[in-house]
Amino acid sequence: MAPMDRTRLTGLTLMIAATFQAIWFLVGVRRRSYAAVAIPAAAITLTAAVLLFWVGWTTYELEDDLEGLNFIPEPLDDI
Repeated sequence: MAPMDRTRLTGLTLMIAATFQAIWFLVGVRRRSYAAVAIPAAAITLTAAVLLFWVGWTTYELEDDLEGLNFIPEPLDDI
């Protein structure tokens, strides 16, 4: 497997951070501390974790298609 470029590494880091954050939060909810606050906060926090994971996944899956950037400009002699 080829080494990851910076974009894929950023995406992978975001996915790992989102997973870690979700697990950490769920462990806290499982302990049943402040359940009245934890249930609404769980919905908000897990939504944020899912969105963060989705951004990481999308960033990780981007393809490096930079061939379109290598072009030779045409001369403007017709003006």
